[in-house]
Amino acid sequence: MHNGQTMIEQKQKILLVEDDQNFGDVLRSYLEMHDYDVSLESDGDAGLLTYKKGSFDLCIFDVMMPKKDGFTLAKEIRERDNDMPIIFLTAKTLKEDVLEGFKIGADDYITKPFNSEELLLRIQAILKRSQQKPDPSDEIKEFEIGKFHFNYPLRILTFTGDDGSEVKEKLSPKEAHLLRLFCIRKNDVLPRSEALTKIWGEDNYFTARSMDVFVTKLRKYLKLDPNIEIVNIHGNGFQLLVSNEVGEESK
Repeated sequence: MHNGQTMIEQKQKILLVEDDQNFGDVLRSYLEMHDYDVSLESDGDAGLLTYKKGSFDLCIFDVMMPKKDGFTLAKEIRERDNDMPIIFLTAKTLKEDVLEGFKIGADDYITKPFNSEELLLRIQAILKRSQQKPDPSDEIKEFEIGKFHFNYPLRILTFTGDDGSEVKEKLSPKEAHLLRLFCIRKNDVLPRSEALTKIWGEDNYFTARSMDVFVTKLRKYLKLDPNIEIVNIHGNGFQLLVSNEVGEESK
């Protein structure tokens, strides 16, 4: 019965919030057929209540819903759990809506009508990524970047000012993973495609837009040190530049 999934001893739980009752029932049945434990609610308020009462591995939210839309529901859940994987379902295809979803921290975004097998594959990919622990073969666990100390396993970024004062920031798993890649390639180019495949699992328009949002977040954290910047390398990727350290590696 294990068929290669010895790590997963119990069904993974999904919170599905969809106001189209028929569609929601069909989707729940399909996911249950594939061995997921699914809780279905029909509006954002009920979805939040169920979320508070349960323990879930992943959330799937329709965007347009009565009482509380999917974006609002996701924001409220993000305040409680910054790492909860979230997929948005929507009939809209506007890029603004997609970007709004990724700003909130969506892991994926699927427009209706969609292929149910495609949704299943995306769920499996997201759950696999969300369960990944830092690779024990990675030798470097901590990094010094200008006036920052970055503890990757703990996901803590610490800035130390000239007066000895400290500012600590707890990063999300994706933020930490991305910053680690930048640190490894410090003062060198980090190809966009490498970061996307390592962190998001695929390189496409949606994951690239999501990465842009995370780069913006890292820039915000790092701006305390004026010697640090993340620059765009057009058509290639990004570069974490520490101006007072450029060239030191080769000395």
